[in-house]
Amino acid sequence: MGRLFGLLLALVAGSALAAEKVRYCDYPVYPPISWSDGKQVRGLAPSVVKHLFGQLGYDVEIVVLGNWKRCLLDAAEGRVDVVLAYSTAQREQSMLFSTVPVLREEVALFINRQHPVKFERLEDLAHYRGGLLFGESYGVDFDQMVARYNNIEWVSDSGQNFGKLIRGRIDFITQERRTGQLYVEHLPGAQDIVALPNALSVDYLRVAVSRRSPLASRMPQINAQLQRMVDAGDIERWLNESEVTYRDMVNLPADSP
Repeated sequence: MGRLFGLLLALVAGSALAAEKVRYCDYPVYPPISWSDGKQVRGLAPSVVKHLFGQLGYDVEIVVLGNWKRCLLDAAEGRVDVVLAYSTAQREQSMLFSTVPVLREEVALFINRQHPVKFERLEDLAHYRGGLLFGESYGVDFDQMVARYNNIEWVSDSGQNFGKLIRGRIDFITQERRTGQLYVEHLPGAQDIVALPNALSVDYLRVAVSRRSPLASRMPQINAQLQRMVDAGDIERWLNESEVTYRDMVNLPADSP
């Protein structure tokens, strides 16, 4: 009887642990990393978070806010537990970043060939007008350049940004190369939108946990599980699957269910 009671207690404890929620904030406008099919958030990022924290015994609740800056603010304040982001000195004040990166990303400049942009060094961009999404950061030097010259138009939507670039209202967009190229493949009027060969920077997407979250004490386990997922090839597989799924979605006829 005692053994049975102990087993029941263990099962109850296990169920309680599994029922703990992780609030993950995403702004799904970065295919194939994260994007929305109109019903749910899809892509590499939600796949990583669900599997990572599922293996650690948590349920994941995906929170979608109006822009990326809101996600970062909510993580800093502890209203959400997790985001996937680049590490910066400012963000490290309020979040803990995984030592194991999720993905290496190359940040590129997207321009309109009808309005050429000369880019050899960062200071060259001071002469042009750029477009970014609220909350985006592409390194200390870039952020300082933006603050110094005030030459960026901030928006909430990538479609709005690329629309401005197509119409010549801005000169460049700073975007992760993979995401930008995938986005413009099927964008009407985007035949002249190209990525410059020179990268603005190379950075690493990481799991970021709010310092105010109970998960902050579990960073060693988070890193260990992330490393297992990398070694198993899971992240590369999910990335490839997300690219295929996104292309399939945008190629669907307009009247498809």
